[in-house]
Amino acid sequence: QVQLVESGGGLVQPGGSLRLSCAASGFTSDHYTISWFRQVPGKEREGVACIASSAGYTYYADSVKGRFTISRDSAKNTVYLQMNSLKPEDTAAYYCATDLIVGTAFCSFVGMTHWGEGTPVTVSS
Repeated sequence: QVQLVESGGGLVQPGGSLRLSCAASGFTSDHYTISWFRQVPGKEREGVACIASSAGYTYYADSVKGRFTISRDSAKNTVYLQMNSLKPEDTAAYYCATDLIVGTAFCSFVGMTHWGEGTPVTVSS
């Protein structure tokens, strides 16, 4: 059974940090592109960050570049999103997803077939 489970969300003050986790099961996530998305009510889902399968390629949305870092821990079959210098505009439900296509060298925010349930992040003073 392919499953993705997000955790690590919560309430944080502006300028603070959170680290989100995306725990994979039923497949070896190192072989696949994993992406983070976020969504707020009334807006379309936004691709935030992506890490490719084997090339080490990463991509970040302009809105988070320089503040967020995506990484893998192969031993734990987990992908992380380290979020620093958080802003109120970062408030959203955050989701991880994969297209389950082996060996993708570059990232894409389209074609995701497997999603987690999401973890909420609120940035407020």
